[in-house]
Parts: sequence; C-alpha cells; structure tokens
Amino acid sequence: MDLRKLDSETMAISRDTQKIEKLAGNIYESVAALGIRSEQIATELKGEFEEKIKEFQTVTDSLEEIYENREQIEVARYYESLPKPTLLATWELLNDKIYLRNPIKEETQDNF
Repeated sequence: MDLRKLDSETMAISRDTQKIEKLAGNIYESVAALGIRSEQIATELKGEFEEKIKEFQTVTDSLEEIYENREQIEVARYYESLPKPTLLATWELLNDKIYLRNPIKEETQDNF
C-alpha cells in the first residue's frame, strides 16, 4: 500500500474513542495496535527518505554544497508535509485497512 496516496488527515482531530474501542474490544489494545502500526509506518517512511537522500549525495561535498543542496531540501520538505505516522495508522484502523490480532488472547482461548 502506498502510504502517500492515503486520504488521511494531515492535522490531528478528535476521534470517537468508542468506535476505536469496538475495533479491538478494548481501548488499550486498540491504542497499542495503533502504536505498533505507526512505528511500522515511520520505519518504512524513514527508509524511503534515506534512499532518496542518498541519490543526491556526492562523495566530495564541499561546505557550500552541504548547505545548498536544493534537491535534498525539497525531498525533506515533501516528507515533512506527509501526514504523521500516527494519523496514517489511525486512518488505516478506522477504514479496515489493517487487521488486529492478539496472539496471547488467541492462545488462551484455544486452551479452554
């Protein structure tokens, strides 16, 4: 899934906690899942950003080139303008784009 094409909000907004709670059966599990997913998204975006920045690096950078590399600045601005990983994870959860699973809970249910 291309995270840049999601129709997520770019600013934090108030959410209905009861709706989020229903998705996992527990508000704390829902928030924990959002935290895990937002970490995954942040890692993915960081990797993409670092790959694009490497494209513009040269081996013999002078001091002026380091401060005036416009391509790197534009790439950084683009990634800064993207919605934050927590907003993307929340959008995915509310739009059924991710699946919540608790292996510990599943294991204990299987034992009974």
